Amino acid sequence: MLEITNLKKSFRQPNGEIVEILDVPQYSVANGEQAVLVGASGGGKTTLLHIIAGITVADQGKVIVAGSDISKFSESGRDRVRSMNIGYVFQTFNLLPAFSALENVELGMAFSGSIFSNSKRNPKRAKQLLDQVGLSHRMHSKPSTMSVGEQQRVAVARALANRPKLLLADEPTANVDPANQQQIVDLIQNCCREENIAMVMVTHSVEVSKQFSRVDELNDINHLMQKA
Repeated sequence: MLEITNLKKSFRQPNGEIVEILDVPQYSVANGEQAVLVGASGGGKTTLLHIIAGITVADQGKVIVAGSDISKFSESGRDRVRSMNIGYVFQTFNLLPAFSALENVELGMAFSGSIFSNSKRNPKRAKQLLDQVGLSHRMHSKPSTMSVGEQQRVAVARALANRPKLLLADEPTANVDPANQQQIVDLIQNCCREENIAMVMVTHSVEVSKQFSRVDELNDINHLMQKA
């Protein structure tokens, strides 16, 4: 489902200095497999997810998602690949405050890059997903009236809206209190298992990583960390 080969990424600092962030010779996740990637904050985990999703472009290397090398596409092409194959649970949720939970999930179906199409909305699917994450009673509530845990569950439902083949989750428990962390992890794992969705979750939490059978250390796959 996901295959990364010879991926490298660097950024230019304001002073002109080039800072290397990632050097990943190989990383892969099979269909339906759930992997958690553990590393310290600032180590490049979010950058790696952004490259996989096509939000950020790598300097070199291949990133193959569901058979498509996303690194070869234009920005609009990467947007299309992402809308068809990838769901993303952002650390900060990125819910639209003016819209209800139901509308946020429906908008997740309707956006394809910068293109909005009402024809892609599927209210039945959106309601089923909100019911699946335990929010059938909050469908018409706006994010500002919801708890952090409820907002995170809306974000999970939205990420699953287009039946992605791969789910990327960026520190999904970082903004959730300890009492709700287990519920969020269980929710994501169960939803992916039910729909046979491959998943890569990044976290710095050892407690979260203990809930996965496959745990990868960023230090092991990112050769820059080994050189440091």
